[in-house]
Amino acid sequence: MRAVALAIAPLAVALALGLPGCALQSPPKSEDTRAQALPNLKPPPAWTTQAGLAQPVVDGWLGTFHDAQLETLVREALANNPDLRVAAARVEQAAGFVKSSGATLYPQVSLLARGGGPLSGDSSGLQGAGLFANWELDLWGRVRAGRASASTQYDSAALDAEYARQSMAALVAKSRILATEALQQKAIAEDMVAIGGRSLTLAQDRLRVGRGDESDVTLARASVAMYRDSVRSLEFAYRQALRALETLLGRYPAGALEVPAQLPSMPGPIPVGLPAELLERRPDVVAAERRVAAAFYRQEEAKAARLPRISLTASVNSISSELFVLKDRDNPVWSAGASLTAPIFLGGQLQAQVEIRTAEQKEAVADYGRIGARAFGEVESALSAAIALEDREAILKEAVDLNARALEFANVRYRVGVGDLRAVQQQALALGAARTALLRVQAERLVQRVNLHLALGGSFEVKP
Repeated sequence: MRAVALAIAPLAVALALGLPGCALQSPPKSEDTRAQALPNLKPPPAWTTQAGLAQPVVDGWLGTFHDAQLETLVREALANNPDLRVAAARVEQAAGFVKSSGATLYPQVSLLARGGGPLSGDSSGLQGAGLFANWELDLWGRVRAGRASASTQYDSAALDAEYARQSMAALVAKSRILATEALQQKAIAEDMVAIGGRSLTLAQDRLRVGRGDESDVTLARASVAMYRDSVRSLEFAYRQALRALETLLGRYPAGALEVPAQLPSMPGPIPVGLPAELLERRPDVVAAERRVAAAFYRQEEAKAARLPRISLTASVNSISSELFVLKDRDNPVWSAGASLTAPIFLGGQLQAQVEIRTAEQKEAVADYGRIGARAFGEVESALSAAIALEDREAILKEAVDLNARALEFANVRYRVGVGDLRAVQQQALALGAARTALLRVQAERLVQRVNLHLALGGSFEVKP
């Protein structure tokens, strides 16, 4: 064995000094990954839904709402939301894996010492100290591939964390919009209670002068009761919306947060960029692409694990004993050598690892395709929704005005005795439904604007 070590040592030293090691293969290029992941998806030169400005996407969308309180709430959520803390911790873990995976590229040095009187603490009688060094020559790139995989996985984790921040800002904005909508819906229901109350008063007045009957009064009271129930239900929905927003902020969900009484005004048209740029801009898509690269390097690591490992070793130690004499022992003792480890038969274990890593790479490519296709769909859906909701808002505004006039006519007809209370109540319900639908569309327009910003990949912050 000593002769084998002496024979290996010069060869290993020559390899260490003369060869930098096999160069790592590069992961697939972005265009190759896209072609493999999305073979049937060809981005058009422009978005098929013609909305927005044909200009590059810009950052800082949160400021377009001109709402200082909203910006304050977003900062609070970024600082205190538990989900974002989890994402940040994962980035820290990934950074640690990068350091750990590349550690064996450098010599590993350790110290061993023992003492403790004549028996040296463990009854062996040996005392002394030794310094040992080991350095694996990464000739085939196994360790470098592992480090590259960890590094790209770190990039992916950092991008996922950034997309989580973008998503959190969007979620806070949408939650606040929905909470304001719930407050306004409650106000509409309270208006319906007031309208019902006026109808009840009118029915009672007609009964008192002998022009009405108990049926109209009973019907009016029943309508008021139903309107009051709607108010109570919407009050509950409003408090639930506040609790959801408070949870995002990391607060106790007391339902006590204050939101504006009116929805913010709709910002103007936004730059939407080009479809071909989307996959390079959205953090979640780029993160998926980095996971493809990480899977590629893990596959290369598994391939290199099938090849021999050569390590250089060196040590210096001094050992003594008070119980027995160490034969032919000069202190300290210096030594240097090399070791060779080559897998011969492991029952197909190493090849199975290669096959597993290959399948993982295929999965990463497929996942990239899934996320990329979803990104295109989200943009087109948000653009289409913006156009449809804008048209609906104009229609519903007209419907509200017409129903309000029709309710006035129905009240006049009932007051002069040429109409009945049922017509008044039906028209009041129609007005309430039109106002509710209009408010829902106005809130949804704002929500879809936030969704569009997130889908396009623009940051809510103005980046330096």
